[in-house]
Amino acid sequence: MFKKAAEAKLHQRLSGADRKKLKRTVKGRFPGASDADIDVLLPPKVELSVAKFQNRVHIYSLEGGFPMFFDVDGRGTEVFPTVFALWMVPELLPAFLLKGGEVSRFVIGGADLMFPGIHVPAEGLPSFLSGEPWAVKVPGNPSPIAVGVTTMSSTEALKAGLRGKALRILHYYRDSLWESVEGHYVPNAGFLEDVVYGDPALASSSQTDNSCEGTDEASNNEQNDINNKEVGGSVNETTSDVLDELGTPLTAQADSSTDKIVSDMNDLNVVNDIPPEESNVQHTLSTEDVDMLLDKCLLQALHTTVKDKDFPLPGSTLWSNHVLHCRPPGMTLDIKKSSYKKLSKWLQAKSSTGLITVKEDKHKKETVLYSVNRKHPDYTSFKPEKPQVEKIDQIDNHAPKESSSNKMLEVTEIYKPSVHVNPIFVAVGADTSKLYTAAEASDIVFKYLEKEKLDKPTEKFKVVLDAILCDALFKGAIKKGTTYPTEIHKKDIGSTFISRMQPHHVVTRGSESVVRKGALKTIQIMTERRQGNKKVTRLSGLETFLLDAEALASELQKKCACSTTVAELPGKKGYEVLVQGGVIDDLARHLVEQYGISKKYIEVLDKTRK
Repeated sequence: MFKKAAEAKLHQRLSGADRKKLKRTVKGRFPGASDADIDVLLPPKVELSVAKFQNRVHIYSLEGGFPMFFDVDGRGTEVFPTVFALWMVPELLPAFLLKGGEVSRFVIGGADLMFPGIHVPAEGLPSFLSGEPWAVKVPGNPSPIAVGVTTMSSTEALKAGLRGKALRILHYYRDSLWESVEGHYVPNAGFLEDVVYGDPALASSSQTDNSCEGTDEASNNEQNDINNKEVGGSVNETTSDVLDELGTPLTAQADSSTDKIVSDMNDLNVVNDIPPEESNVQHTLSTEDVDMLLDKCLLQALHTTVKDKDFPLPGSTLWSNHVLHCRPPGMTLDIKKSSYKKLSKWLQAKSSTGLITVKEDKHKKETVLYSVNRKHPDYTSFKPEKPQVEKIDQIDNHAPKESSSNKMLEVTEIYKPSVHVNPIFVAVGADTSKLYTAAEASDIVFKYLEKEKLDKPTEKFKVVLDAILCDALFKGAIKKGTTYPTEIHKKDIGSTFISRMQPHHVVTRGSESVVRKGALKTIQIMTERRQGNKKVTRLSGLETFLLDAEALASELQKKCACSTTVAELPGKKGYEVLVQGGVIDDLARHLVEQYGISKKYIEVLDKTRK
């Protein structure tokens, strides 16, 4: 990132609000850092400045001193400490220890860190996830020499036999960021130079393992090996073996790791989530049985999860978030196998009985649930069942869990309080710095209604607006000269309140979860022509759904039987996978079936069609 020098387009001091925001961001991203550590890196009585570059990178520095943090995209989601910051607080990030000083020469030359260059302790490889920030240290010195992000998880690394790229280096000792403050006093710099550049005494004393000692021949082998790297430090592992620090091929090590994984897999007992006798139960249900199951799931949802404050509730949301969650374990629920065939017809049929009230939204062309008659005989006579908690056998081996988690994708829309609604949160004692789901945000405004007793006495479905609530819902949203409303229907207050908050979304896959600001971006699949009649399919937007571009490219190469490459998006953050041939349908189907990505999150464009 800082291999080449670049001039900042803007330098400015941080305001008090931005300074507090930076501290909150650092504390949230590095929870292990104490308040004292943060005060060391961002002293309270020292001015802070930010330098903004054309590539969106922001660098935060002490006024007249060292840069302490840099933000990769300028949005506050990927903030990393500089080498200077890690020298002051070495334990801020976990660190990989190199096998010897020879490897460090290539790291500080701009190459990414490969697994063969990492010293693995006796207790085994430490646990980490893909995309985590890690530092790099040399033996004999507690001061890190580089900062980067992991390219795969520890489980994936063990499956690969500890081969390939471990860390994508973002900032290292003596890059352009370092040179920008050349001339300042830098602690530990002399000792670091001796270890990195080969003081014989320090180099020999810093070796803690026999595997760290190498001969001239080994150094030559390693030099030749790393010279074969492509841009970004990757190794062409298909044409030559990866060498360790002694110049010895790691094929034997990879084979032993593979044998261990295979032996561990043989010891596992496969546990089916659905018993054999229940797996085909849906095929034996008649149309009448499916209709009865639909009614049962709807009544269960109306009793347990559907609340009056959720209205109006779109039919698709009612189906996906409420009805489907109430079906019995091991059974599927398909509206097409019922006598209604369509969701809208089923809801209209329930509305005709008086159980619910629905209307069709002509703009969205969707049936919307507006109310529930909780005095209806079908509702009062139904006894809801307690939710069943499925017991899943715990398996010690982590590999099956990792593979199954690839399909467990969950996307949740959340909201952050804005300046418009902050007074409402403060009035009920809620935290304005937290993120809330739509239901939680609605609870906040309804708590305020109950506290201030704003229900209209003559019409129970309407709310009288006081000054605070009126400003929260309508200030700045109504044209000048227009009279502010004095009351609002209860069914509209939740959606109006949420629309005044800042939208965010949470993407969760297995144990990994990411919170991002704004609406969810889709995955783009595009086919175009190149060199005459040849086609290539481009796949981008994978980072949104926590997918690793290189791992996916490897899968698609086998699945589609064609060559694949990974490249950085020009002018944007992220990577794209290029697949030879027009394979739009195959790629979309693979993302849906293997990774659980909904079709609504996939955008397809075929430029080869006339």
